[in-house]
Parts: sequence; C-alpha cells; structure tokens
Amino acid sequence: MNLSRRLLAETLGSLLLAATVIGSGIMAERLAAGNMAVALLANTAATVAVLGVLISLLAPISGAHLNPAVSLVMAIRRVLSVREASAYIAAQVAGCCAGALLAHAMFALPELQASTHARTGLAQWLAEFVATFGLLFVVLGVRRGQNPAWLVAAWIGAAYWFTASTSFANPAITIARSLSDTFSGIRPEDVPGFIAAQLLGAVAGLCASRFLSIPETNSANSMTSGFGRTSPHDHGRGSV
Repeated sequence: MNLSRRLLAETLGSLLLAATVIGSGIMAERLAAGNMAVALLANTAATVAVLGVLISLLAPISGAHLNPAVSLVMAIRRVLSVREASAYIAAQVAGCCAGALLAHAMFALPELQASTHARTGLAQWLAEFVATFGLLFVVLGVRRGQNPAWLVAAWIGAAYWFTASTSFANPAITIARSLSDTFSGIRPEDVPGFIAAQLLGAVAGLCASRFLSIPETNSANSMTSGFGRTSPHDHGRGSV
C-alpha cells in the first residue's frame, strides 16, 4: 500500500477520533446538567463507538494505528520502518490537533485554546501506564477469528472507568486535548508526564506479550490498529 495513502488514512482517522473525544465531551457536559458521571458515560460511549468504526474501516489501509504508542511498538517489532513510524506519528499528531479545532468549530467555541484542567501526579501517571499497557496487550494478543476493533474499543471503554486518568492511552490525543479547555482537556504542562507514562506502558505491554508467548499475528505482514489492534495486510515493512 502506498505510504501517502496510509498517511492520509492515519491523519483522517486521528482527526475524527479527536473530534469525537473532544466534541462528545463538550456535548455531554452541556446536557448532563452538572452530573459528571452521566457526562463521562456519554463521552465513553461515543469514544467506544467511533473507535470500533474507525479501526474496522481503516485497518485494511494503514492498520488504523491512530496512536504513536502503537506505531512505536510496531517499529520495535520491525513491522514498520523507522521512516514509516515517524511519518505515522507526525500524521497522527497533526490529525488529532486538527480534530480539536474541528470540535471547537462545531460547537461555536474559540478554535485556539489551552486547557486549564489539571491532570498530574503519581496516581494519574500510573493510570496512564496501566491503560496503555492494557491497550498494547490487547493489540498484540488478538487472534485470528476475533474482532480486533471491538476488543480494543471495549478495553478503552472499560479503562475510562477504572483508571484515575480516564484512559487517554495515546500521546497524540493527549497533545490534542491540551488544546481544548473543555471537559476532555489536560493542561499543557501535564502532557509530558502523561506521554512518558504512556510510552513506558506501551513498551511494557510489548514485553509482557512476548514473555507470555502471545502469538504476534502474521508479524512480518501485519499492521496494527491504533487506539490499537492488529489486522493482517498484504503490505509489510518496506512496501512503500
């Protein structure tokens, strides 16, 4: 598959993912009348739904990574070259940031914002480590015949509720959410801690899957999906 086509899929998917996460947070907060549990439930439902759809649609094109942590692990596994992984990550970050601007525009909010929502501390970092660890553990553990899109979406939906951070589990989404002073936001100064925890969690998930000898689906010719999942392809590393 041509690299430019794969990058377009990653950019568009990341844009729609971020617009959904941030936009549904805005809508949920407006309609929940101060009930934060209801707002989080609505935000979770929208995220789970869009993840399942985007992964199903884009996996045959780019692998539907939509997540730099996943692309990094694919580079470590040599499913992606360093050049491909770098391009994927740039596309994901750009797409997610554009998605934040789109969400603001749809709700008639100022497009350029900086979040004031504090998310920092050991508990939050541990939550992001666990959320991303679990995500990569699911991504690498999916077997033939299973539905990767909805397994990944189910993990993220669960992690919204059992992690203190509400499961960002994605460096690109984290950066985009720092650009939105809304329900889903995170202060820019809190972003580095989240990203460090996410990357450590991703590498730990890879190590755990290897230690437990979980088969890595058709590793030479598979890409993985972004908020994550693994999907077989007829293009492998270097087939740009």
